Amino acid sequence: MTTDDEIESNGAGDDGTTGQPPEPVFTLDSSRGFTEWLVSQNASLAFTTYQVGKLFFIGADREGKQWVFNRNVGRCLGMAVSSDSNSLWVTSDVQVHRFENALLADQKTAEGYDAVYVPQAAFYTGDLDIHDVALSDKGQPLFVNTLFNCIATVSLTHSFIPVWQPGFISRMAAEDRCHLNGLALVDGEPGFVTAVSDSDTFDGWRDHRDDGGIVIDVRTNEIVCRGLSMPHSPRWHDGKLWLHNSGTGEFGTVDTESGTFEPVCFCPGYLRGLTFTGGHAVMGLSKPRNNKTFSGLALDDALSERKIEPRCGLYVVDLDGGDIVHSLTMSGIVSELYDVAVISGVRQPVAFGPNSAELKTTISIGDRPA
Repeated sequence: MTTDDEIESNGAGDDGTTGQPPEPVFTLDSSRGFTEWLVSQNASLAFTTYQVGKLFFIGADREGKQWVFNRNVGRCLGMAVSSDSNSLWVTSDVQVHRFENALLADQKTAEGYDAVYVPQAAFYTGDLDIHDVALSDKGQPLFVNTLFNCIATVSLTHSFIPVWQPGFISRMAAEDRCHLNGLALVDGEPGFVTAVSDSDTFDGWRDHRDDGGIVIDVRTNEIVCRGLSMPHSPRWHDGKLWLHNSGTGEFGTVDTESGTFEPVCFCPGYLRGLTFTGGHAVMGLSKPRNNKTFSGLALDDALSERKIEPRCGLYVVDLDGGDIVHSLTMSGIVSELYDVAVISGVRQPVAFGPNSAELKTTISIGDRPA
C-alpha cells in the first residue's frame, strides 16, 4: 500500500515529527476481488474523511495491486468530479477547492500515475458547514450551505451566493434550522435535496432525528417524501432517486409520486456518500458517534438484532439484486467518512495538497488567447 503523509505507519507526519505508536494507526482490509473489480471498471475511487481532514484515492498500480493515496485538505466533506475526470472539487472548513489534472490525455508519470490533481483555485467561504457539492451542466459548483439552510454557489467577491432555499425556511440566518445536507442534480440542475427535518427554528432538526427526515423537489419546492431518519446523499441515477436513510442503515430509492422510501439493502454503518459505476452503487459507511446526534437511532437496534458491530469503509452494491458484492473496511483513527466519488478512466491518481511543497515547482501554462 502506498500513501502520502504516512497515515498508516510510524513515519513522519506533515509537521515532520515522528512517533512509535504500539500498533498501526490506520489499516485497510478489502474483500477478495475488490481491486480486480475496480480494474474492470477502469476507474478509481476518491473519498473524504473530515475526521482527520484527508482526501483518499483507492485504485490499482501498473501491476494491478491495490493503490492507496491520501492528502491533507482540512475538514473535507463534499466532493465532485467533472465528467472528463480532469477537475476535482473538494470542500473544507472555510474553502471550496478546485483541483485540476496536470497530465495530458494518456500521459503517465515515471511512477505510473495517470492523474496528478493540483490545486488551482480556492474560494474562501467562511465556516458554512458545507456538505454535498455538485457540478451543474455548465460546470458551476453548487453546494449545500448547511449553516444557512440553502443551496449556494461560490463568489469572487462574497462568501457565497444563495441559489435556492426551502419554502419553510422563513429567512436567511446562520442557524442550521433543518440540517439541509444532500443535493441531487437532474439533467445538470438542482433536482432534489435531503434534510433531517422541516424545522424553521435554530438547531430544531435535532429533535426530529428518528423520523423527521424529508426529501424536497427543488424545482417545485414540494416535500416529496417524509418519515425518513437523517437522510443523506440523494443521487439521481438511471431515472431513479437513490439515497441513504442513514438513521436506519438502509440504502434505497424514493418513489417521488407516492412519497415512499423503498429499501434496497441494509449496511452495518451510518451511511453517507454515494456514487455509481457499471451497474453498482458505491457508498460510504461510518461508525456512529456516541453523542446526541448519532446515538439512539434505529440503526443501533438494527446492529444489535443482527449481532454485528458498526463498520467504517466502502461497500459496493449490485443494483440488480441489492447484494453487497465488495467491501473496503477501515480501522484505526479513521472511523467516519463523508463522500465518495468515481474517477472514471483513471486507475492510479495522486494529488498535491493546498500546502504541499511540490506546488513550488509544479507550473502549467495555459493557451494564449487568440
